[in-house]
Amino acid sequence: MNNDNSSLPGIVPEYRGKVRDIYDLGEMLIIVASDRVSAFDSVIPTPIPGKGIVLNTISAAWFDKFDTVPNHMISVDVDDFPEPFNGFPERLAGRSMLVKKAHRLDIECIVRGYISGSGWKEYRKTGGVCGIRLPDGLKNSDRLEQPIFTPSTKADSGHDENISIEEAAKIVGEKTARELENMSLELYERASEYALSRGIIIADTKFEFGVTDDQIIVIDEILTPDSSRFWLIDEYEPGHQQKSLDKQFVRDFLDESGWDHEPPAPELPADIVEKTSERYAMAAKMLFPDLNIKRYMK
Repeated sequence: MNNDNSSLPGIVPEYRGKVRDIYDLGEMLIIVASDRVSAFDSVIPTPIPGKGIVLNTISAAWFDKFDTVPNHMISVDVDDFPEPFNGFPERLAGRSMLVKKAHRLDIECIVRGYISGSGWKEYRKTGGVCGIRLPDGLKNSDRLEQPIFTPSTKADSGHDENISIEEAAKIVGEKTARELENMSLELYERASEYALSRGIIIADTKFEFGVTDDQIIVIDEILTPDSSRFWLIDEYEPGHQQKSLDKQFVRDFLDESGWDHEPPAPELPADIVEKTSERYAMAAKMLFPDLNIKRYMK
């Protein structure tokens, strides 16, 4: 398997991102989640087998679960795709989604229920995150009394930057910013409650939204190991960085390899690929045990 395991012979995607390919069908899109993996703003030359299937399938399961919240998903059944895409079930099954095209709102909608990652770094410097003052004395990975909405810029290249709700309002408008805040917090709280019942802590997550027919809808992936920080309840211990159900093994290896984070990135050894693949699959199995992801695996 290689990094182009999801590519379609003779069809060029409208957009090829670090990990996904997007095909423009006019009023609809087909989004294909590849097995490519990125870290430190670089695409790693070694894929993680099954990663795209896990992310796409988890997203679809969340969209189904939160069907009262408007979203962009139309179908994940390749038979429902228009020609010629319905002719590639061996490449698209499990890792693709037919969606409504929407006008993207250019902020990242991040909700934090625990203080970690860039939020922890900002808290140590300022005592808060995105202009929200937090209690003194918090430890790394501590649970917050209430989840907080901490938007960031949406950068097509380079790093996103944390911004205040007031700064977000300057980008999308005051009314829209407040709607995004309310929708994000509602989704996070509902998802967190469910995930806790399945043995997983959602420490923080990122949502993206768009507008279609004058309605704000959820777009992109949702509540996956790539857009969220998932921790196992049984492993949770505040006071230090937690183990995540994501590509942490990849990041740790790259940090320890001596790579300077400038392209090209090094290949991953087989044991890192295997451990990372297992971690992604664990997230899917724990959250949605009825999902039969293996039927898509070759």
